[in-house]
Amino acid sequence: MEEVTPTRSAVIELAEEQRAMREGYVFLDEKCLLLAGEMLRQIRQYSLFKMEFAALQQQATVSLRAAVQRHGMDGVQCYPAPDLAAASSERRQRKLMGVLLQEAAWLATAQPAPAAVRPSPEAAACELAHRTLLAKAAQLAATSGNLERLYQEYRRASRRARALQDVLLPELDQTMRQFEVRLEELE
Repeated sequence: MEEVTPTRSAVIELAEEQRAMREGYVFLDEKCLLLAGEMLRQIRQYSLFKMEFAALQQQATVSLRAAVQRHGMDGVQCYPAPDLAAASSERRQRKLMGVLLQEAAWLATAQPAPAAVRPSPEAAACELAHRTLLAKAAQLAATSGNLERLYQEYRRASRRARALQDVLLPELDQTMRQFEVRLEELE
């Protein structure tokens, strides 16, 4: 800190700075609480999506196994795939304390696949199971990204709050005490 002559106006300025720092600390502390609450909500959402994804993945595996049993590995590999060029994802965004949060949905508006030489209900079920899995993957990915962004912002706000509480405010308190002692000596 630069050398400042202890005067009553300097003490008043330091007191105002101290008040602003305390308000900043309170704001950062409340921000951390809000971010932590949203992280908990997102973790619950992520856990739900992950369980649903695991169940859908199991169904996709079973349907793929059935399609392979019916057509053989070569038959499944040669089965015509739908054109996903027209498919897209829909994202809704919102901000919480400056953190971008997203919700995503996979819009499976794929063009129908060319007709298969030997169509089967197993292959159709396999295609549907994997489309459903892809839709859930979009939701899971958006939630995972939200958690990462929330965590980074929480860490940043928490570090700033600790710096205010543990370093800057004690230094300011010490400087104010020194100024007051010097002023008393001068009087």
